[in-house]
Amino acid sequence: MSFATVTTIQPNLLGGTIVHIEADVTRGLHAFSIVGLPGKAIEEAKDRVHSAIKYSDLPAPKSQNHKIIISLAPADLKKEGPLFDLPIALAYLAATESIKLGQTAGRLFLGELALDGSLRGVRGVRGMRRRHGAALEV
Repeated sequence: MSFATVTTIQPNLLGGTIVHIEADVTRGLHAFSIVGLPGKAIEEAKDRVHSAIKYSDLPAPKSQNHKIIISLAPADLKKEGPLFDLPIALAYLAATESIKLGQTAGRLFLGELALDGSLRGVRGVRGMRRRHGAALEV
């Protein structure tokens, strides 16, 4: 299949650290792995992403025979919180060519996905926006 990258940000006291979400999707028995020091909320993203994609009338990960590897880079930074749901879903959908993201350079994607596919806000965005300025569109 294919590969795609989406950029997000991990909040911290200094504003935030840029994180690249890489999706590698290949044919094979269904498997969905997230690597790169994901916290519990990120491990749970697999189910939120599947449901959100399904209710958005797009091909959901569990309905396809795909081996999916999501990498959160840099790998040595602990990732926490549900804000990675949206970039994980976008990277998966772009890698499977279900959507076309176009030019994403200079854009950061973050947000928690509800099971019905709607987007929820996340905490800590104001501090990140102050530090990263126009690069972060809210």
